[in-house]
Amino acid sequence: MAIFQNLPDSVLQWLAIFLSIIIEALPFVLLGSILSGFIEVYLTPDIVNKYLPKQKFLRILFGTFVGFIFPSCECGIVPIITRFLEKKVPSYTAVPFLTTAPIINPIVLFATYSAFGNSFYVLTLRLIGAIIVAVSLGILLGFFVNDNILRDNYVSHEHGDYSQISWGKKAFHALAHAVDEFFDTGRYLIFGSLVASAMQIYIPTQILRTVGHTPLLAILVMMLMAFILSLCSEADAFIGASLLSTFGIGPVTAFLLIGPMVDIKNLLMMLKSFKVRFIGQFVGVSSTVIIIYCLLVGVL
Repeated sequence: MAIFQNLPDSVLQWLAIFLSIIIEALPFVLLGSILSGFIEVYLTPDIVNKYLPKQKFLRILFGTFVGFIFPSCECGIVPIITRFLEKKVPSYTAVPFLTTAPIINPIVLFATYSAFGNSFYVLTLRLIGAIIVAVSLGILLGFFVNDNILRDNYVSHEHGDYSQISWGKKAFHALAHAVDEFFDTGRYLIFGSLVASAMQIYIPTQILRTVGHTPLLAILVMMLMAFILSLCSEADAFIGASLLSTFGIGPVTAFLLIGPMVDIKNLLMMLKSFKVRFIGQFVGVSSTVIIIYCLLVGVL
């Protein structure tokens, strides 16, 4: 205790915010790791090919909307996506799921509805915006650029054929993979949370509010704030609602869209698995579409 008493107040605040982010995110990382382990054991490429639509654009739409029934927080989505890619799910299906799943799942939709005074307006804006971004990324990967997004030195977790072993052994292997994934992903979460919490303390939000005078600048400021705060999508709507009177509907919508797609901890976890070129495309396309969409929202 004496050690903590001698620390500056700003450091104590940094550690407190760091712990709050970790406590908030770890359950979702654990859930994502468990799902990843079961995908590894139970989902085969044959099953993927059997149930995915045959037409490419329908596959993009499938990835965009499957988050309604396959909810996941952005804190745990990356290991799920990498495992899908290993199972030969096309990137133009997996990346739309990566984009929309943390936003369009029922828990987040209800939180958004509640945070803004039981209003469907902001919920609808958030839902439509996420779908537009996801479809844009799917079209980009499906028709215009190389859709191989895993790093060249990425170490696959494939460990063989599990179809001939008993149910109990399958469950054991799934949980063993989940443990490996949890500790592998967790280190990136911890480092990202340290950076995010430090930026919250040492970058005064008043500066961000001061520069956000024009609609475009306000949108950029709110996107930067979402990146810095690195909130889970189940909680960000309540922060966004508190900023509505200061920034307006367009910038707040940008805050609600970009946060679940690109924040500090999520970006570091993506760097572990995905090519830097793809991450640049992902951030660039997502940000551009969100800016245009939110400028239109502010005008309408």
